[in-house]
Amino acid sequence: MSSGNRSEAVDVQKSYEVRTYGCQMNVHDSERLSGLLEGAGYVRAPEGSDGDADVVVFNTCAVRENADNKLYGNLGRLAPMKTKRPGMQIAVGGCLAQKDRDTIVKRAPWVDVVFGTHNIGKLPVLLERARIQEEAQIEIAESLEAFPSTLPTRRESAYAAWVSISVGCNNTCTFCIVPALRGKEKDRRTGDILAEIEALVAEGVSEITLLGQNVNAYGSDIGDREAFSKLLRACGKIEGLERVRFTSPHPRDFTDDVIAAMAETPNVMPQLHMPMQSGSDTILKAMRRSYRQERFLGIIEKVRAAMPDAAISTDIIVGFPGETEEDFEQTMHAVREARFANAFTFQYSKRPGTPAADMDGQIPKEVVQERYMRLSALQEQISWDENKKQVGRTLDVMVAEGEGRKDGATQRLSGRAPDNRLVHFTQPEKAVRPGDVVTVEITYAAPHHLLAEGTPLAVRSTRAGDAWEKRTTEAAAKPAGVMLGLPGIGAPDPLPAAAAPACGIG
Repeated sequence: MSSGNRSEAVDVQKSYEVRTYGCQMNVHDSERLSGLLEGAGYVRAPEGSDGDADVVVFNTCAVRENADNKLYGNLGRLAPMKTKRPGMQIAVGGCLAQKDRDTIVKRAPWVDVVFGTHNIGKLPVLLERARIQEEAQIEIAESLEAFPSTLPTRRESAYAAWVSISVGCNNTCTFCIVPALRGKEKDRRTGDILAEIEALVAEGVSEITLLGQNVNAYGSDIGDREAFSKLLRACGKIEGLERVRFTSPHPRDFTDDVIAAMAETPNVMPQLHMPMQSGSDTILKAMRRSYRQERFLGIIEKVRAAMPDAAISTDIIVGFPGETEEDFEQTMHAVREARFANAFTFQYSKRPGTPAADMDGQIPKEVVQERYMRLSALQEQISWDENKKQVGRTLDVMVAEGEGRKDGATQRLSGRAPDNRLVHFTQPEKAVRPGDVVTVEITYAAPHHLLAEGTPLAVRSTRAGDAWEKRTTEAAAKPAGVMLGLPGIGAPDPLPAAAAPACGIG
């Protein structure tokens, strides 16, 4: 990119918008895309621009049944806007771009750039090349060029951050296309991971979430089966790092040393999200999941023995091809035994490019729906019962930004307990900021949140709160920006039980 073009971008303040679909890995990638664009002189488009920007980037997901229809529908709505706005550029990246590299420009010839999951760092160069050559640039790398965390960033949170420790996946689950699109697992050097975390803490971040397609398989690429537990323990030695979480682990790699590291490292939170997918051994085998119900429930039992207060959540797919009523009852049994704090329950739908899409025994939609409703009702009651056990407990809640939709009307604030439960609490007399910590007593429980109605018992200002305040003050002095439309950064927020799956992670 020439210096002249870079100066032009700064002078006219060309704007960008990133639209993100899918999993936590895509969210993390979009932070990097934003950082790359801002490093090239772009500024975020004003709030409510809805595509009225100089560059619109789609970071796509390929695991949903109608992912391509959603993308092309959005691209179609931008076509007339691009006609009216000379110089506007549209880029498509992510998993769908990796999968459909040869068809995107054919179906939407007004797209300027197509890039894949392995070369997001090339976006500014590809945009510049498309502008100069006046033709679409399609560049899909077949292997990773740089870990997402090594690229410039524009993080959505001042107090919590994702940290990528690996990319890709060595599993072959029949419902998941992620390994085909993101490749085999590649681990990042432990020293690089810890250096990034230390740098983030120095900036004021107090909570990090270790991120990987199969996060606890970390070490398989470097030949150390205990590398993940060692990493957790190393995080415990970083001064100023208050909360460590990770997502998403796989039961196959969930070994006793990981449980011990979680229990013995104070800043590793008593929270575990571990996808079960099914409670039926027959269906687990058809899914190519390398564990069975007894193994999964055994892990849960060990986690609870080591951390009695741990909140455990999961993913479950209902109606996988070939699932009988007996298979489904095995899932219901496993849910009753595991007593998850919450479960993200999904109705199976075909993912293009996956072996399961072509399996015999596809379940009629009405049967899948009926089973889904029964499972959701069971889990809703278990979630409520488990939350009721929190009433009367005193919890340290990290104040969050934008988690309580009704906070303005109720004069409450919201945040996350150590086990990641959402807590709404009464505003204290002392002003608090996102990232600060408030000690409260839980007075009421609902299935998906806790309530602390009394005056907070204590308020602790933190460096994370200072970082949020500094960032907010600096942002107020700049032109209004627009959020990326992403989930909150930090520990992934619990989704409604009826939400559709975002990704094959786990």
